[in-house]
Amino acid sequence: MSKPQTFAVRQRAPIGRRPGADPASTWVQQVDTVMASAKASVYSARLTIDVTPVMRGRIKVVAFQRGITAVEMLRELLEREFPQESP
Repeated sequence: MSKPQTFAVRQRAPIGRRPGADPASTWVQQVDTVMASAKASVYSARLTIDVTPVMRGRIKVVAFQRGITAVEMLRELLEREFPQESP
């Protein structure tokens, strides 16, 4: 009969503390959070439209060429086409 094998249990190396956040990264994340909440309060309604994949591509390319996001470009377009009327 063969002798059963015994295996040595290895101890895991302790994991050190996670390094602290870079102050610049922390600041950027705070600004992003503030900006996101500010936009959310201004743009609280969502509008969904169906476009063809080709149209979506054209919108994204034009926005990129203008150096803005598609959302910013479409909001500007909607503001021009549907201005707020003063009473």
